Amino acid sequence: MPATRTVLRRRRTLAAVAALPLLAVVLGACGYGSESDAKDDKVAPAAEGEKIGGLGEVKIGYFANITHATALVGLQEGLIQKELGGTKIKPQVFNAGPSEIEALNAGAIDIGWIGPSPSINGFTKSKGQNLRIISGSASGGVSLVVNPKKIKSLDDLKGKRIATPQLGNTQDVALLNYLSDKGLKVDTNTGKGDVTVIRQDNKQIPASFESGSLDGAWVPEPTASKLVAGGGSVLLDEKKLWKDGKFVITNVIVSQKFLKEHPDVVEAVLRGSVKTNAWINANPDEAKAAANAKLKADSGAALPPEVIDPAWKNVDITDDPLASTLSVSSEHAVKAGLLEDPLLDGIYDLAPLNKVLKAEGKPAIDDAGLGVK
Repeated sequence: MPATRTVLRRRRTLAAVAALPLLAVVLGACGYGSESDAKDDKVAPAAEGEKIGGLGEVKIGYFANITHATALVGLQEGLIQKELGGTKIKPQVFNAGPSEIEALNAGAIDIGWIGPSPSINGFTKSKGQNLRIISGSASGGVSLVVNPKKIKSLDDLKGKRIATPQLGNTQDVALLNYLSDKGLKVDTNTGKGDVTVIRQDNKQIPASFESGSLDGAWVPEPTASKLVAGGGSVLLDEKKLWKDGKFVITNVIVSQKFLKEHPDVVEAVLRGSVKTNAWINANPDEAKAAANAKLKADSGAALPPEVIDPAWKNVDITDDPLASTLSVSSEHAVKAGLLEDPLLDGIYDLAPLNKVLKAEGKPAIDDAGLGVK
């Protein structure tokens, strides 16, 4: 059930998460993420025309996940760059949310596609000063995939080794909450307990699973479909745990400093995001191919049909950040011991998004009472 206003107005203080080591996962030579290495003009369309507000570039972060389809397709097809004119996009790829939040705090990125739990953690840790959620992007696309020879039902999880992408990331919180609901105890920091939770890079999880060092993983797409293609079985689609099968898995955040200094640039990125989402939903097959091309450009290899096809079907693209489900995610983080009294009031600023939606003839989106006043 959504968090009550009483909970939201409690004294906001950080608990264990303030001391949790947020791993700065390096996917390349860059300090926080790997700068996307464009291999042709289609991957990195040229910035043409007038620079918005004279700004030379905007630094954008995202994951090489199908749950970040808006960023993948919008960058690949040039739909976001088109709205920015001569202001060039500088993209960086991340493995998981905590490292992207570190990059945002350090000024290494200005805007990012990211999951709900790192957004809550980052906003709370900064006492509401570092970021705003400005749009939705995706719902769903997360599964618990297991070795069917070792785990045949949800009652078989005790004593097993289950991976998540990073300590404190959205899937980590979801798994810890689910295990708690089943009466299985796990130490949040070490991952040890009735179930051993292994925090591992999404890129490494399939190999670990194949080697037998993991019994399963609670992961986003396309990692989930990679595990299935490698012999795994979907034991639980996270959609089944949410009302109407909808929950925020990816939203768009911005540095408050950048939003204040460059509102026109933020609005342009949001126009690109909204137009990308509309194009994806109207052209699913072409959009899937575009996302796969971007994954190839970022990682060096496209996904095979047995992975990209089911992964693509498992993700719903939306402009709505599904704000009420963010409240639920915050409750899960509290229960897992990652946060105490998370700060949510003012985490959203949907005014720029709603301005863009109005211009597109679309209805405004609600922030569930958690918007900036």
